[in-house]
Amino acid sequence: MFLYSLIIIGAVIFFDQIIKIRVVEKIMPYESIEVLKNFLYITYVENTGISFGLFKGFRWVFIILTFIVCLILFYYVFKLYKRHIAMTVCLAFIIGGAIGNLIDRIRLGYVIDYIHFIFFPPVFNLADSAIVCGAIVLCGLLLFNKNISL
Repeated sequence: MFLYSLIIIGAVIFFDQIIKIRVVEKIMPYESIEVLKNFLYITYVENTGISFGLFKGFRWVFIILTFIVCLILFYYVFKLYKRHIAMTVCLAFIIGGAIGNLIDRIRLGYVIDYIHFIFFPPVFNLADSAIVCGAIVLCGLLLFNKNISL
């Protein structure tokens, strides 16, 4: 199952980076393309902060913290992959998303965001989605599964 975790991590990174490359090729910064009228847009935003654009100007702090957190999460994937498949899948999504955004921070100095729902003002990306979905399911597992022991 450890190999499956690596495949998930790689897939999240691959698709995140491919989509970001296509967005940069096709759209100018802060320009939007309507996907579903009055619902979903592809909007190219360069985010120098973290979630919702908070803490702008702390690029190296984010890079170092992301690297440390990924190392810790890799340790848990390796430690738990035989006993807790669902947890390792969640951790793999979180790691893949974190590395996808880390690549942007190192390479560009900002994270490329592009998914924009009208009812949810912040623009985000696939990596953010992987992190959030992995974290939500992981929290559910930790809260409601009494058989999990770290």
